[in-house]
Amino acid sequence: MALAVVMALVFCLNADRGPADWPVWGGDQAAAHYSTLTEINTSNVARLHQAWNWATGETPLAQYGTRPGMFENTPVMIDGVVYVTTPYNRVVALEAERGKQLWAYDPKSYADGQPPNGTGYVHRGIALWKDGRDLRIFLNTRYRLISLDAKTGKPVNSFGDNGVVDLSQGLVWQINKMHYTETSPPVVYKNLVIVGNGVGDRLMYKNDPPGDVRAFDARTGKRVWTFHTIPQAGEFGNETWGADSWKFTGHTNVWAPMSVDEKRGLVYLPVSTPSNDNYGGNRPGNNLFGETLTCLDANTGERKWHFQIVHHGLWDYDLASPPILASIHVDGRKIDAVVQLTKEGFAFVFDRVTGKPVWPILERPVPGSDVPGEHASPTQPFPTRPPAYTPQGVSLEDAFDLTPELKSEAQKEMLKYRLGPLFTPPSLQGTLMRPGVIGGANWGGGAFDPETGILYLKTTNQAALVRVKRAAKSAEVDAEWTGDLGAQATFDGRLPLTKPPYGHATAIDLNRGAILWQQPFGDWPELRNNPALKGVELPKALGIAGPQGGIVTKGGLFFVGGEDMSLHAIDKTNGKDVWQGALPGRSYGVPMTYRTRSGKQFVVIATGQGAGAALVAFSL
Repeated sequence: MALAVVMALVFCLNADRGPADWPVWGGDQAAAHYSTLTEINTSNVARLHQAWNWATGETPLAQYGTRPGMFENTPVMIDGVVYVTTPYNRVVALEAERGKQLWAYDPKSYADGQPPNGTGYVHRGIALWKDGRDLRIFLNTRYRLISLDAKTGKPVNSFGDNGVVDLSQGLVWQINKMHYTETSPPVVYKNLVIVGNGVGDRLMYKNDPPGDVRAFDARTGKRVWTFHTIPQAGEFGNETWGADSWKFTGHTNVWAPMSVDEKRGLVYLPVSTPSNDNYGGNRPGNNLFGETLTCLDANTGERKWHFQIVHHGLWDYDLASPPILASIHVDGRKIDAVVQLTKEGFAFVFDRVTGKPVWPILERPVPGSDVPGEHASPTQPFPTRPPAYTPQGVSLEDAFDLTPELKSEAQKEMLKYRLGPLFTPPSLQGTLMRPGVIGGANWGGGAFDPETGILYLKTTNQAALVRVKRAAKSAEVDAEWTGDLGAQATFDGRLPLTKPPYGHATAIDLNRGAILWQQPFGDWPELRNNPALKGVELPKALGIAGPQGGIVTKGGLFFVGGEDMSLHAIDKTNGKDVWQGALPGRSYGVPMTYRTRSGKQFVVIATGQGAGAALVAFSL
């Protein structure tokens, strides 16, 4: 009887805390990936266990030639319901406490066949919008923007054409809609839903899909404004596209998540690389707004300021992560900043209103190109603070070194290629570049603690081999030169050419522009079990590559998955890995957390791919 009274009291105390939602992909519109919840903390995280598991149940569909890709979704939660999108772009509503399915909506995007992005079907999330008491879901899938009623999962017929807007229409030029896709969620500002788009790297032809960013009325679906990421005649930046390349160069799209300063009405775009990724001879010039952090008036789409982070991109160093809005204190001054993490391993920090760098950014000379007809930029921007959070460039001393013999073999292989510092261009012989095309940082982004001004991120430290070669012409490729997208920086039975660790967890003090701590993160089971390493003493943590990000909580923890079939909880004060929760598959999504009406906190992460994809929830 006494125990029952105590348990009832505990339940009441927890219920008094009230539910805590996770209503946006990044936790909030600032993409901070931060939670004020403390029920799970450093003192009790070891007691976390799996609370529920929901499987997508998706498999390849031979009749359409499709296959589901990695489960990269980060769900949202509001009013006790978790909304998740699957690799096949279905939207599913789950009860937040138990994971019980409430409804599912299938846009049947797979009927259009496999998207041309090389990854299979992937989808990272949706956006929510409240119209009075009605909750709406915005799903951007392939070339469609769909409005759903959150209660029923049914399309809202008053939006667009029976709930659907065709995103392939109204672009700067006509496109093949099968080459247009969406992977990251839209953002919502007031009654506007703002969308970018994805374009497969393997598409390289004149007038392939452009990266126009557009805002639509959330009630009607009517287009309100358009921003041309490839400036057209008379528009700012048009002169940075030589040889009239603005007339036919595609991509330059915003495929990564965007962020919004709701108070000021500003939207921040992380713009990617123009076509094609590794050869720019047909697009001489710096190519604004390629690889440019761009701030727009969210009401009108008018450019407020921009900073080009890579000139005339050749490395696939597209801005792959959402800009993070962070209030910091530098030399006694409060600065409302925006932080752009990059694949090349830099954190660029600006005043989010004016675009002025918080610390100086220097234009430094970089190596030239030896590819015929290429016009590589002679300089690139280097921030003076914070320092690079991942190794940059490749030399022989970076060779795989777990035994002297293997190091010698790796160096012998490395001598076949062009080596050099960061921004050494792709070459005909092949260039070893580090960071590689995954980064650095990638679409998972960082997690910002507003109480301390510290930014947490998971990074990749892996080299890539980029070789420029004559393009094989096809319906999807009409280019003179292209990069070898399948090349691997490996030797001796696919051992990596560079030494471990291959991933880190890092904390950056943005008040000082300094790295607070950095630790190897995750493991690489396939490498650990490679026969070539039998009997070799290996590091405790080899580190793991991958584009994921994490979340940080007031409870003192940085939660992040690392493709090693574990969810990790890291003590945010020192980088110590204090708990690992076993997962049914590799983790490919950014986790999220929420508290239900019962007062229980959950941490949820997407895992696996294909038939093995599942959403896993942990609680105490």
